[in-house]
Amino acid sequence: MPEEDLIELKFRLFDGSDIGPIRYSSSSTVAMLKDRIISEWPRDKKIIPKVVNDVKLISAGKILENNMTVAQCASPFGELPAGVIIMHVVVQPSLTKTKTEKRIDELPKKTTACSCSIL
Repeated sequence: MPEEDLIELKFRLFDGSDIGPIRYSSSSTVAMLKDRIISEWPRDKKIIPKVVNDVKLISAGKILENNMTVAQCASPFGELPAGVIIMHVVVQPSLTKTKTEKRIDELPKKTTACSCSIL
């Protein structure tokens, strides 16, 4: 890979800690970045993403789509010499139901009658 084809990225987690900086090819996709983030995620965190769809990347105020390349995501500020692009990471785990959870409409309904009088 030619040196000018590499872009240095740092990923800022929700608690302010970082993963990286790591150099990526400008042809790398956002899905590839998310895979790398999941593999390098600190195991001491309370929230740990398990799949690519649990992670959202935000760059320059935009949520990045999985099929976009790093070159498409780079803002004009990324063209600064020796600049590191910081992307923010948001974790939104997919909602899976556990056996102990009950849906609201499955809970017993309480019927109470109001006995208030407004004069």
